[in-house]
Amino acid sequence: MSLAHTFTYYCGSMNTMFFNNADIRNDSFVTDIVIQDYRTSRVFRKYGIDYCCGGKLPLQMVCEMRGLDTAVIKKELNDALRTVQIPNSTDFNNWSIDFLVDYIINVHHAYLNNNFPDIIDTLERFVEAHKSKYTYLPELLESLIELRNSLLPHLEQEEKIIFPYIKQIAHAYERHEPYAALFVRTLRKPIENMMDHEHEHIAKYLHRLRDLTNNYTPAPNACTSHKISYSYLKELDNDLMQHIHLESNILFSKAIAMEKEMLAIK
Repeated sequence: MSLAHTFTYYCGSMNTMFFNNADIRNDSFVTDIVIQDYRTSRVFRKYGIDYCCGGKLPLQMVCEMRGLDTAVIKKELNDALRTVQIPNSTDFNNWSIDFLVDYIINVHHAYLNNNFPDIIDTLERFVEAHKSKYTYLPELLESLIELRNSLLPHLEQEEKIIFPYIKQIAHAYERHEPYAALFVRTLRKPIENMMDHEHEHIAKYLHRLRDLTNNYTPAPNACTSHKISYSYLKELDNDLMQHIHLESNILFSKAIAMEKEMLAIK
């Protein structure tokens, strides 16, 4: 299955139940809130509120016990529920190189940098409490950490070297600069090799995560922490597949085509 087909398959198969803001009431149980929408777990973890086995208490009661303002917590929970959707009709292929690069950095790179610590922390807590019951969990955590350690330097390389280079050749190509071919020969970076190697390397880790979790399907009667951990992994997978699709199938393909055309100019 190609990266593009894999992206389409996994995006289409992720049907997550989300809360409506009005559903969060003062008498809503913490556990129920998190089960209905895993994104709320970030708020509860921020305030040290147990949302797993000890989370079977009404929201208002928990807030009063901890001296928290229920209205403030509800607002943060509602903020966590916001879903930004991109229409299926969005034509990424017609975006300018500059805009596409900036989108990838500010959406997908930012997602990884901002959320990896939280995702790993959530999984570490789950693994520590349940590794005796589910023996594959240490390997799952190790695979996630290896994915992070492989990804973050890759993001930095793209932002500091690959993306600026792509923008430069795009500008030279669009302006029909007479020095364009010489520019590519002088500054050319291994885009094609990097695309094939790095993205296949990332895909290997994603396939391992899917295999270990049965495509992020919690075990029967799984606890809340189990479900939340898998939801975060599924979210990560979903984001990475779109990230890889935009880079491999659109951005890098355009850059390689421009390189080849400019190098053909005598």
